[in-house]
Amino acid sequence: MMKLKFYISIIITLLTVSVVAQEAELTAKVSKNKLGVNQRLRIEFSINKQGGDHFSPPDFKNFKVVGGPSQSVSQSWINGKVSFSQSYTYIIQPKRKGEVNIGAASIKIGGKTIKSKPIKVIVLDAVELPKNPNDPNYIAQQNIHLVAEISKSRPYVGEGIYVEYRLYVSENINVYDYGVSEAPKYSGFWNQDIKMNGFPVKMGKYNGEDYRYVVMQKALLIPTKTGNLVLDPMKMDIVIGVPTGRADFFGNVITRNIRKEFSSAKKVIRPKSLPLEGKPENFTGAVGDFNFAVTLSKDILKSNESSQIKVGVTGKGNLKLFELPEVTTPVELEKYQPERKEKVRVSSSGISGTVSDLYTVVPQYKGKYKIPNVTFSYFNPKEEKYYTLSSEDLYVDVIEGKELITNTDKFDNSVQKQTVKLTGKNFRYIQTKSSFEALEKEDFFKSNLYYLLLLLPLIAIPVGVFIGKQNEARSNDIVGNKLRKANRLAKKYLSEAKKQLGNKEAFYEALERALHNYLKAKLGIETTDISKEKITQILKDKNVDETTKKQFIDVLKSSDFARYTPITDTEMEAEFDRAKEVIVQLDKQL
Repeated sequence: MMKLKFYISIIITLLTVSVVAQEAELTAKVSKNKLGVNQRLRIEFSINKQGGDHFSPPDFKNFKVVGGPSQSVSQSWINGKVSFSQSYTYIIQPKRKGEVNIGAASIKIGGKTIKSKPIKVIVLDAVELPKNPNDPNYIAQQNIHLVAEISKSRPYVGEGIYVEYRLYVSENINVYDYGVSEAPKYSGFWNQDIKMNGFPVKMGKYNGEDYRYVVMQKALLIPTKTGNLVLDPMKMDIVIGVPTGRADFFGNVITRNIRKEFSSAKKVIRPKSLPLEGKPENFTGAVGDFNFAVTLSKDILKSNESSQIKVGVTGKGNLKLFELPEVTTPVELEKYQPERKEKVRVSSSGISGTVSDLYTVVPQYKGKYKIPNVTFSYFNPKEEKYYTLSSEDLYVDVIEGKELITNTDKFDNSVQKQTVKLTGKNFRYIQTKSSFEALEKEDFFKSNLYYLLLLLPLIAIPVGVFIGKQNEARSNDIVGNKLRKANRLAKKYLSEAKKQLGNKEAFYEALERALHNYLKAKLGIETTDISKEKITQILKDKNVDETTKKQFIDVLKSSDFARYTPITDTEMEAEFDRAKEVIVQLDKQL
């Protein structure tokens, strides 16, 4: 028991020493720096050390004291650090417009008098107030703001910017729960959400006043066209604790929880067209700051031994939105379809990393072959200038293999073709064309053409009536029209896959791309970067039946699996028919 008392005494002594060791400071803080002449503000004077006495407020000569002073004391010990605060709070209302100063308050502590710093407040014209200034909805509206912050409003097409949705909350109220009720839409932009590590609370300014804020969402946007592109608002449902203007028995402010929807304002971004002056012919839309290189894995080969040509672009910009230049090889080097490799990172500063195409080449004959240089062009938005980068010529030396047979003349004295020379009338070219005209021309009247044109209206009228009825019946056939439209859509999106039948890898890439492009066009969303589970949820939200959803996901899964397993042409055709049928079924329901 004695030991326990001893430890408690030590703790109390350390706590007292820590508090006493602090330098006393009297601070003043207002709830807002700008207000209407008919509005009120809260001012709080707080001292960070115990022992303060004889508090003296400023004279408030330009203000009317509506409430206060109310006193509060708080003390905490966190991670070995002690904090203490004693505060005096007033509710005041300005008497006139203009820049109004609130004088210094004072308090005595340890035989000394310390003072706060004066505060300047800007008083504007009267604002429209509700009938009840203590209305919780009005208080919430004045103290919470959902704001969209954009890094740049006039980027170039293809230049990356970011948007950040911030929730500003004043210190007068508390947020207990929140949720996004409507996510923003980015029509006209390639976009990708930026991952954030939690939601840390930060301090910032909103309309010149101090607020706490949290970044709710952040996204990278790359405009794909010019014009006025509108960022639709983000909407949130928030549960807020707002003061009611009443206090309990102990003087604590009574709060009331309300649920209210907040919405960010629309933002308009006006992308600029890329300049035409100095635009290279081989420019494919790369915007940023890049390096370019073409490399060869092996330059000395044997016949039928493979090597890889790597065409790579490294840097920062719209790495996912342009095509890499194609490598041209001699016919003696068999070149296969390139494999795309991407190693990129998306952040608020843009997309950075490397994209590359890997070509596999296999020589057929012995010899030394040249791979011509490749050029790559991009636009730098900071310097507003085009750049063209060029690789070096590459050479492949095939040291073993079959000899390449070339066609050459066997005799130097071979007969060569010469033009015929005219000498008088001895030789003439054979005439290959002639034109004849009839000596007697047939009269149009009573000719075969005359009678044919005479009978044409009699034939055309019933044919036209028949065609009109057919078209009317066809237009009334709603189910048939939908089916025909769905078939046309399926053919449109699967046209590239049909061309690649027999080429396994290219076929399944085209098939998967066609399904994603169909969903992108139909639903207005980018699906290539989201999981199959998310796609299933999207289709479920669109009331697509279970069978069709399962068929769609099965085709996507089959496309992934089939690239790494032996597949026959017959199986590819069956997979093509399945994809066509699932697009038709989806189009009936979306």
